[in-house]
Amino acid sequence: MNIIFDLDGTLTDPQDGICKSVAYALTQMALPVPPASVLRTFIGPPLQDSFQAVIPGATPGDVQRDVQRAIAFYRERFAAIGLFENRVYAAIPPVLEALRDLDHQLWVATSKPQVFAQQILDHFELSPFFSAIHGSELDGTRSRKADLLAFVLQEQGLSADHCWMVGDRHYDVTGALANHIPAVGVTWGYGTQEELETAGARWVIDQPEELLQVVDAQTAEAPL
Repeated sequence: MNIIFDLDGTLTDPQDGICKSVAYALTQMALPVPPASVLRTFIGPPLQDSFQAVIPGATPGDVQRDVQRAIAFYRERFAAIGLFENRVYAAIPPVLEALRDLDHQLWVATSKPQVFAQQILDHFELSPFFSAIHGSELDGTRSRKADLLAFVLQEQGLSADHCWMVGDRHYDVTGALANHIPAVGVTWGYGTQEELETAGARWVIDQPEELLQVVDAQTAEAPL
């Protein structure tokens, strides 16, 4: 089986790096920094969408210009500091190791730019678990999870029938379903059980170890 993992909120908790980099970007633009509850909404969606929601503008053109400025400031701090203000969920490495030992192929598909995703996974010594790490381009290409997963399937020659997507937000679930991939929603990140179930996750789990149980049950019932 091919198991495709989201990164932020699924493999690692990136809250400090993302929230501090968003606050830095808005401060550089002399814009108000929203409360922590709003800053946390930046974890998961494409940056452009999140900044667009908090940056005021007289016209759509003004907003788009300021969004691009904000992303540039965000990446200025994130590339230097923020990407490592991050932590691996403790149970993730042993679960990845167990899945690999069971001969499942593991992949990463994240809306985060691929260059940052690779650095993060290298830094935390998670890269060896994965056959490939896929992310968006810096210009926003493939930042939508549905587009990214379609690219992964084509690029790696994978069949959706032999894949699962594992992620913590509705973007992961709807992106998977758009490509006919069953989705496992996880609640240890930034999405709720209600969000994941509403989006159409086939399974929702609360602990990384539960993924092993789901995989074991499903492969025993219908080997892929």
